Amino acid sequence: MKQQRKVALITGSAKGLGKMTALTLAEAGCDIILNYVHSADQALELQRDIEAFGVRCMCVQANIAIPDEVEHLIDAVQGTFGMPDIVVNNAGPFIRERKRFADYSREEILYLVNGNLTGVMLLDHMVLPSMREKGWGRIIHYGFGHAAEARSWPHRAVYAAAKVGLVSFTKTLAVEEAQFGITVNMICPGDIRGDYKEKNIDEVLHIEDESSPRGRPGSGEDIARVIRFLCEDKSDFVTGNTIDVSGGLDPIRVMIDKHA
Repeated sequence: MKQQRKVALITGSAKGLGKMTALTLAEAGCDIILNYVHSADQALELQRDIEAFGVRCMCVQANIAIPDEVEHLIDAVQGTFGMPDIVVNNAGPFIRERKRFADYSREEILYLVNGNLTGVMLLDHMVLPSMREKGWGRIIHYGFGHAAEARSWPHRAVYAAAKVGLVSFTKTLAVEEAQFGITVNMICPGDIRGDYKEKNIDEVLHIEDESSPRGRPGSGEDIARVIRFLCEDKSDFVTGNTIDVSGGLDPIRVMIDKHA
C-alpha cells in the first residue's frame, strides 16, 4: 500500500527562505501549500515549479498578522488538501529601519507582535487537533541568531521580544505535544540576505564573506535542508530545540558593534 504524502504548509513562501523550504519539501515528496500576502505572481510561478516534482500544490493569500486571515488560510487548506501534517511558520514582519522602541507607532508594535508571535500561536492552535488525531506532526518556528539567550537587541525591541516569546512557546509546546508524536522546533537563521535566500550551497560555497566565521555567505539551502531533516519520520526525538544555522555568526553582536 502506497504511503500517503504529507501535506506541508509554509507561510510566507512565495520567495526567499520560504520558497527554498517549499521546493525542498516538494522534492522530498510532500504536497505543498504556498502562502503569500502580495506576491501572487511569484507564488503562481513557484506552484508550477513544485508541481513538476509530481506533487500537489496550492496558493493561498493570507496575512498571518491578521487573525481572521489565519482562519481563512486554514479553511482554504482544509477544504482542498485536508489539514496539514507539517507547518513551517516562515512568515514574520520585520522593519528594517533602526529606531528606538519609543519611536514605534502603536500600529507597528501590534503588527510586529501579531505577525511574529500571536499569528504563529493561532495557526499552531488550529492545526494541533488534527495532528493529535493522526499521531504525527511537525511544527517549525523561525527565530533569529542566539534568540534563546534573550539578549537585548537595541533598535529591534518589538521584533526581538516577539521572537524571544516564541522561543518559550516552542519549548513549552514541544513538551506538551511530544506524547502525540508532534515535534516543535525553532530555526534561527544567520544574516542571510537578498538573493542568497534563494541560492543553493554550491552557488555560494566559493564566495568570500569576511563577516562570517565560516568564510562564506549563508544560503536558502542551508536553512531548508535542516527543516527537511526535522520533518523526517525518524527525527521524532528532536524536539523543543532552537537551532542556529548561522555559520558561527552572532548577528546581534555584529549589528550592535556596527552601529555603536
